[in-house]
Amino acid sequence: MQAVISRAFENRIRPVQALVSVRRLIANPDATEEVFRIIQALKGNSLTQAVQRLREHAMGRILLESKPRILPVLCNRSWLRDLPEGTVGRAYLALMEQQNISAEGLVAASASDARHAGLTEDEQWLADRLRDIHDLQHVLTGYGPDPLGELCLLSFMTTQTYNRGISFIVFMACRSARNRFPGVEVGACVEEGAALARASLWLPAQRLEDLLAEPLIDVRVRLGMPQPLRYLATVAAQA
Repeated sequence: MQAVISRAFENRIRPVQALVSVRRLIANPDATEEVFRIIQALKGNSLTQAVQRLREHAMGRILLESKPRILPVLCNRSWLRDLPEGTVGRAYLALMEQQNISAEGLVAASASDARHAGLTEDEQWLADRLRDIHDLQHVLTGYGPDPLGELCLLSFMTTQTYNRGISFIVFMACRSARNRFPGVEVGACVEEGAALARASLWLPAQRLEDLLAEPLIDVRVRLGMPQPLRYLATVAAQA
């Protein structure tokens, strides 16, 4: 009984903490650590539900049993660089180098003593995996690292694996985006991200590390991943 109460306490919603982080994020859009604080404050039982969904999925059960770590693969730049042009891994490496970012950077930004508090081993593994594949999802979906692309990817992510914190960020960003992107149908682009998520295979249940050496165009077809045409047209029109 005590364990149940403790777990409920850890999974409680912390709206005040989320609002403080939202204000900081608005003041400094590059403060990635605030994104993780918002997600932590509002996560509730989203990871519990996602793990249960994995258990009901054939490949998901295999992933939970083996708990592969994709981070070391994504950090192995020499291996990624040796992959043929046009593969998922080479496209991922190009994004990392163009933006001067790394998978390790996301780990550092998410660092928190409370991040894994109250989580089961399965939930801890899934939380880390969802963090580690963020930039890989940019490559798979076709959403760029620009502000609109980030917003659309968040819409994709929370539609695939619901997270109250990410949904809140999307809602707040859409409200402020009307001034930031005048003349851009931000809401339509965000909805396109959600529609793309519904059309695609559920990424957390895919062994994505096995797809890095395959042609990106083929992987998108295999995942049922439509191109974000509205987003791409919007970016082209703003260029």
